[in-house]
Amino acid sequence: MRIGDAAAKAGASVRALRYYEEQGLLAATRSASGQRHYPDAAVERVQLIQQLYAAGLSSARIRDLLPCIHSGVSTPESLAVLSAERARIDEQISSLIETRDRLDGVMAAAERATTPTTACATNRR
Repeated sequence: MRIGDAAAKAGASVRALRYYEEQGLLAATRSASGQRHYPDAAVERVQLIQQLYAAGLSSARIRDLLPCIHSGVSTPESLAVLSAERARIDEQISSLIETRDRLDGVMAAAERATTPTTACATNRR
């Protein structure tokens, strides 16, 4: 499929696909006129790459890990890297949950401190 179709199906921009190709994360074949063509599997790969970026992994780390992720086979070294990244993501999740809980507390305190007044009433006539 052409780059625009692959980008649309993956929920990414054409620019992102070009960047992933430049970084060695995605491969395309070229037509005689130079247009990029991607296999159907590229859509899932792009979505995975986006998830890994969103989790804070660098393009170099993603490039190193993609073969292990796709094959389901890893070396002790790559398993250690995967485990370290997973632990880092777990820490991120815990931190985000803590932040959300703090915001909930601030919102609850603000709601308790707010006393409805006539000026704020919604059913004024």
